[in-house]
Amino acid sequence: MGAQRLRRHAGRGQSAPAPSRRVGHHERSGFVTDTENAALLGEQTWLDLLQRRSFIELDALGRATALLDPGSVRVLAGPFDRLESPWLMPQDVTPQADDGTVIARGTVDGHPAVTAAIEQGFQGGGTGEVSGAKISQALLLAAADSRAGTPTAAVILFETGGVRLQEANLGLNAVAEICSAVLDLRPLAPVIGVVAGTVGSFGGMSIAAGLCTRLIVTPQARIGLNGPAVIEQEGGVDEFDSSDHKLVWAVTGGEQRVATALADDLVPDDADLLRASLVSAVAAGVAEPGRYRSQRLDVLASRLATLDPAEQPTPADLRRLWGSAYEPVPTPAPPDGSPARHTHPETRGRAWLGALSGGVTPEAIIPSVLSATTHDARYLAVVPDPQNRFYRAREGQVGLTESLALAQSVRDLIEADRDAERKRAIIAVVDLPSQAYGRNEEMAGLHQAMAATTDAYHAARTAGHPIVAVVVGTALSGGFLTHGLQANQILALDDPHVEIHAMHKAAAARITLRSVQQLDELAKTIVPMSYDVRDWAELGLCDGLLAVDDADAPTPGDVRKVGAAITDAIERAQHGPLDLSNRLDSEAAVTTRHASRAVRDLLARQWNPEPRP
Repeated sequence: MGAQRLRRHAGRGQSAPAPSRRVGHHERSGFVTDTENAALLGEQTWLDLLQRRSFIELDALGRATALLDPGSVRVLAGPFDRLESPWLMPQDVTPQADDGTVIARGTVDGHPAVTAAIEQGFQGGGTGEVSGAKISQALLLAAADSRAGTPTAAVILFETGGVRLQEANLGLNAVAEICSAVLDLRPLAPVIGVVAGTVGSFGGMSIAAGLCTRLIVTPQARIGLNGPAVIEQEGGVDEFDSSDHKLVWAVTGGEQRVATALADDLVPDDADLLRASLVSAVAAGVAEPGRYRSQRLDVLASRLATLDPAEQPTPADLRRLWGSAYEPVPTPAPPDGSPARHTHPETRGRAWLGALSGGVTPEAIIPSVLSATTHDARYLAVVPDPQNRFYRAREGQVGLTESLALAQSVRDLIEADRDAERKRAIIAVVDLPSQAYGRNEEMAGLHQAMAATTDAYHAARTAGHPIVAVVVGTALSGGFLTHGLQANQILALDDPHVEIHAMHKAAAARITLRSVQQLDELAKTIVPMSYDVRDWAELGLCDGLLAVDDADAPTPGDVRKVGAAITDAIERAQHGPLDLSNRLDSEAAVTTRHASRAVRDLLARQWNPEPRP
């Protein structure tokens, strides 16, 4: 729509048709009233609206440039360095020379900063091996500078559908490394997330958004763990109608996230106003320890206690129940009477937790999260709970209450061992079908609950607790990101029913516009796409692939073998790095993840260039 037509509408005080907004693969059109525009733009006039510089319409480089101080921008690992994904051309997907992520150093109001801007126009902003390595390495370099006396803020421009499924398992690991790097930098310098539009922030990258010091959003933004189409694929249209755009924005939109304190600043689509908000956020610096959203388990617990999925709360209900401050809310009194009896389906997670903990009777933190603590370790597993009040998490998925229970158990062990010379290990027994795909989960902010668990595991690892993940069954998507991928060491059973991947096959086929049969065929040559645990081990992410006689009902010999491997892994973790850098040092990683290594080497060289003579 032309400016002249808009002025005519504005001059008459009438409602003006809003320009179409790109929403995934759909177009969303509608009418925006003067009152609505006033709410979005505060005291700005219609003339201001016409003259504003749209941030959403900029590409990744334009967004980074708009936020950094003029004249300070220096692009690192840019398109002329030709660091492309090695996995796309074999799938007939044209790569991009910078892999769809712009890393730019500069300043924000004079403060040193690095910006990681995801290009929404390339592969839906999906995070792959190269783009993920660029983001995590930039954060790690900023942390190194901060430790050396030059606090360097980071700005992540989230415009992503999550893991790039054409590189599934390498993308999943890249997201885990990004989350760890955010947490490494956050106590030293602010990490500011910006979600503007048009893609929004979904998948595992939204866990990273939930870890940020501060989160700035526009009304066009969306933030969630699961995209609407994926929820519809997994749970049906009655669970979430992905074509209902009003519902989509009511559940995950920027305005709703700020109104329920899952984001901090709601800013109109105006590059100058977004920069002003960023300047303020960087100037505020780091938060006090314990005050980050992902550390506030008291708030998460009180919020979840108010939810009754059987009553199907609405987004408006959450605003009323929770308010716009991330603080504890009044919780209802617990029900009277004896606790309900729960059935306990036999699963690999339950069987191996009991076997590996030496017969210690597991404690049910909640019916779906088991803990067994010995004198030198705590074992944790997520298991099915057919009576789970969050019905989309009844088959062993990691959902809202599972994330909270895991985080609480890990934090409790950190506190108990605070003064211990030798910290007890944490063994994540992994057998889970993924995260919970549900409307209630997205309304409540599943990504933020998972950020709390991720934060807890990272805190334990950096405090000296060896973290060992043992994959005994299925390990998919956000569930594995939350419970497993923050480990120092990862072991897996060499068994055909052990599967590791970024998404269920049916959903992955829908998102990539392929059939399940086509995905299976591609996985024969594109190793990161495979669901086979042996292929996953070839990526350099596995610290031990263990053959056993009976993965479903472990024999005494199986238990001794896996127990010995865990003991060795604990020893390696105690003498290894506290970050996740060891995943690049294995023989398999040198061969398979050469692109990740090349990214890290190039960024390290370009970070502080030699002065010209």
